[in-house]
Amino acid sequence: MMQRARHDEAGQVTAFVVIFMVALIFVAGLVIDGGLTLAAKRRAINEAQAAARAGAQVIDTDAYRAGRTSVLKTDGSAEQAALAYLSKAHPGAVATAHASGDTVTVDEHFNQPLNILGVAGMASVTVDGHGSARTAHGVTRENG
Repeated sequence: MMQRARHDEAGQVTAFVVIFMVALIFVAGLVIDGGLTLAAKRRAINEAQAAARAGAQVIDTDAYRAGRTSVLKTDGSAEQAALAYLSKAHPGAVATAHASGDTVTVDEHFNQPLNILGVAGMASVTVDGHGSARTAHGVTRENG
């Protein structure tokens, strides 16, 4: 007598594969979009630091020539120089700059679009960068 094959588990493998593939795509999204987010964070920090350095170059030359230490101009031109640098480096970013004494501080914010996780409803993530720079306090040279 021949036994009939059992077919009561038909479709179990298909459901497992579908669930497994969805999980695999989600993990790939975390890896790829997470890497893009970390790169964007580094970019935001680099741009904020470079903008702060651009602002720190706007020193008050009259005060420096009068014998005081190098300080920033108090007319807001240091902040304007930092923001002008950022507007060229990253036009879509929102930034604030603050100059006080001999230090310029810049904060930058922008949205980083997500490629794979955007399908799951996460269209973008906000990335923040912070940088500060001080004016140069004189020229030094090496002995020799």
